[in-house]
Amino acid sequence: MSVSSFNRRWAAVILEALTRHGVRHICIAPGSRSTPLTLAAAENRAFIHHTHFDERGLGHLALGLAKASNAPVAVIVTSGTAVANLYPALIEAGLTGEKLVLLTADRPPELIDCGANQAIRQPGIFASHPSDTLSLPRPTRDIPARWLVSTVDNALSALRAGALHINCPFAEPLYGEMDDADLDWQQALGDWWRSDKPWLKTPVELSSPKQRDWFFWRQKRGVVVAGRMSAAEGKLAAEWAQTLGWPLIGDVLSQTGQPLPCADLWLGNAKATTELQEAQIVIQLGASLTGKRLLQWQASCTPEEYWLVDTQEGRLDPAHHRGRRLISNVANWLEQHPAEKRAPWATAIPGLSHQAWQLTAERSEAFGEAQLAHHIRRYLPEQGQLFVGNSLVVRLIDALSRLPAGYPVFSNRGASGIDGLISTAAGVQRANARPTLAIVGDLSALYDLNALALLRQTSAPFVLMVVNNNGGQIFSLLPTPQSERERFYLMPQNVQFEHAAAMFSLRYQRPESWAELETALNAAWSKPRTTLIEVVVNDSDGAQMLQNLLAQVSHL
Repeated sequence: MSVSSFNRRWAAVILEALTRHGVRHICIAPGSRSTPLTLAAAENRAFIHHTHFDERGLGHLALGLAKASNAPVAVIVTSGTAVANLYPALIEAGLTGEKLVLLTADRPPELIDCGANQAIRQPGIFASHPSDTLSLPRPTRDIPARWLVSTVDNALSALRAGALHINCPFAEPLYGEMDDADLDWQQALGDWWRSDKPWLKTPVELSSPKQRDWFFWRQKRGVVVAGRMSAAEGKLAAEWAQTLGWPLIGDVLSQTGQPLPCADLWLGNAKATTELQEAQIVIQLGASLTGKRLLQWQASCTPEEYWLVDTQEGRLDPAHHRGRRLISNVANWLEQHPAEKRAPWATAIPGLSHQAWQLTAERSEAFGEAQLAHHIRRYLPEQGQLFVGNSLVVRLIDALSRLPAGYPVFSNRGASGIDGLISTAAGVQRANARPTLAIVGDLSALYDLNALALLRQTSAPFVLMVVNNNGGQIFSLLPTPQSERERFYLMPQNVQFEHAAAMFSLRYQRPESWAELETALNAAWSKPRTTLIEVVVNDSDGAQMLQNLLAQVSHL
């Protein structure tokens, strides 16, 4: 028996099983031990192949693909620390619900814990973070192909959200021509190879039933909190809340159009929070909230019931309200629970929101970070999408901007790390080929600089906007000790990104005015290529403007 040939046949069964569960995108890093998986993936025409030399970025590329395609995405890496580099993306997927299938090649058992090169203990390496783990045995004819395919099918059928880790040990030799010695083992699956259905179907559906007392609650004073949801759901949620006459507090990722903009400002006003105390029910559509004042109000509000609707299982309410945890697609839930036309009950909040917006607009002429956040709507590409990084800019956009209803917005707001943001944005763009504006801070860009390699070829215009405030200025919003803030928190790097763009053959612009920014963007949206636009701003101006506006709005 040719070991290399049988390894390939074993891997081919695994990869073909993935296609039966909707996996189309597969992300591959270079490696020797993963050769059986890589070659099996390369031969399978059902896959769209993506490659990257950096496994940490590769995991986030897959995460972005899964976000935008709403389908599971597979990743292939070799053994050793290559596996560990997938951890950040796996954690994020577990918190935000994207489906990843991580195929990690491994040394066979006899090479573990004996000093063999590149051999680490990989089973269980991700602890409790994957949704499920599957540690396969070394490929052998003694195990029938139907065991392998049904085992993979069973694990994939149970994957509702997060990552499935499949650890795949392979013995050497890993290279060699295919032979026919083990063809009968593979062909024992018969006409399964010519079908498009799983070998083992295990339907798993989990959804909360219609709330029979909804007709009673919809007549009460309610508040809608809109968290992360799809663009289509965001529009539906906004219309639903408007019909009910309930105030809607929209997160930057809600895509509701934020009918009451600047919520993170007006929620700091006592008149607003006093009026919100009159709410008898709060319904949160989608998890993962960004604004600090929104999170503070969410933690302190005491309605009669708090309902949280999201596709993910588990407790998603850090304030542990009394109420209902409803597992459902937001659009389906809204259809099951129609709104009844009622007059708005909150009278103070709309006025406070309007005043906060006007105050923000009056201070938005200067060329700066907070002003960019306020104006961001005018810079979005038509029929495009926005990816927002996890730095000060996401909070400024959430607090000071008003995004169009139904305009797609993506971010990594699960663990809210700065690792892999450019890679994730690249994956989002590859999944749907839309013109994409991605905004990150300078430290985030430095952290994922390797990902610029992923942007060298794009199927639609891609703008990576790096807001360079020389360090982690988000810490200026926190009570970090002034004497140690710069050295241990802000960590200014005093870098610019022109040479980074040149290293990866990307176009580069550094506008210094609104007119120059508009000129740079107009050129960038004209062709399917990547442009890195660096917006250099004064260090603490963005944080300072937000704090000043908070103080002003609190006294309205």
